[in-house]
Amino acid sequence: MSHPSFYTLGSDGARITLRVTPNASADRLEGAQTRADGSCALRVRVCAPPDKGAANLAVIALLARALSLPKSALAISSGQTSKTKVILARGDTEALYAALEDLADR
Repeated sequence: MSHPSFYTLGSDGARITLRVTPNASADRLEGAQTRADGSCALRVRVCAPPDKGAANLAVIALLARALSLPKSALAISSGQTSKTKVILARGDTEALYAALEDLADR
């Protein structure tokens, strides 16, 4: 069954839509979620509070580990202060595709 995707691949990486929950009991990626408007986002929970960018740093670190990328390869392109964020991940698109598909099924 095909599902809406929380990411789009480009020539130099991927654009990833996240739905972030700060102040969680553990840092974890919880798979793809289709939202009420039909869009899709990867659910992310981080222990860090949404204070002075702490949650954003935790999201970048968690996603970098999951994608086997250095943190410097990831940047928040929109949603800096929102629970819905778009991350730009620079790297090999084939490797990113495989990693992102794995995350979608969690």
